[in-house]
Amino acid sequence: MNFLEKLLTASRQQNSLLCVGLDPEPSRFAAQLRGMPATKAVAYFCQAIIEATTAYVCAYKPNMAFFEVLGPEGMYVFREVLHAIPAHIPIIVDAKRGDLGNTARYYAATVFDVYGCDAVTVNPYLGYDSVTPFLAYHEKGIMLLCRTSNPGARDFQDLLVYGENGQVKPLYEAVAQRVQSWNKEGNCGLAVGATYPRELRTIRSLCPDMPILIPGVGAQGGDLEDSVVAGVDACGERAIIAVSRTVLYAGDGADYAALAANEARLLRDRINEARINK
Repeated sequence: MNFLEKLLTASRQQNSLLCVGLDPEPSRFAAQLRGMPATKAVAYFCQAIIEATTAYVCAYKPNMAFFEVLGPEGMYVFREVLHAIPAHIPIIVDAKRGDLGNTARYYAATVFDVYGCDAVTVNPYLGYDSVTPFLAYHEKGIMLLCRTSNPGARDFQDLLVYGENGQVKPLYEAVAQRVQSWNKEGNCGLAVGATYPRELRTIRSLCPDMPILIPGVGAQGGDLEDSVVAGVDACGERAIIAVSRTVLYAGDGADYAALAANEARLLRDRINEARINK
């Protein structure tokens, strides 16, 4: 089963387009965890969140930075957290890799061969040869940054460029179209921020069949309903609505996992309502 098949199967089985991002920040944990060593607290916290929210998600998105900052032990914790995710739920590791030659090949091998993740975020701005080592994993998902959710995205991604047909367009549109041409094995996807719903709608029209990872709902200010309507395909699928802090830190007391579960359930239901009413 390739990444897209696994994603669609999980999404239909769970009746969900919600992806919970695993971005553990020990300073925000409940009081009973803050007394633990950071690595132990992170492992405990993530495992509790996964157990509480599994019924409401189509994927999890662990961000490697939050584990790498813990030092060598952090990557053991990363592996523990991955093992806590049920096998039928896709894992999209948020690493935003992008480099050349052997370096890219080893990045791809790390994510897919060493850690066994189902998909990874990749920066396409070094061009096709930097993405090729990831694309070589035909069963895995390659989620390429297209229109990112941060305010500074406009610095470069809005720049006008000439497309292959000589038409002037924003760089993010050119990226979407180029990724479409790379998608020969059906393993490409795009990352498009919820903070730019108009651009998201345009990108969906350019790439009607590609999965789109949509971060930026909640703490970053993206509108949930607008993002769902703009991001889903013609069947109301292939949008991955990624939410991290709103779920992870729904509560800071002993009941933090139960409150995270409740928030995940509410988000899943709001997403489903939005796609039904599209």
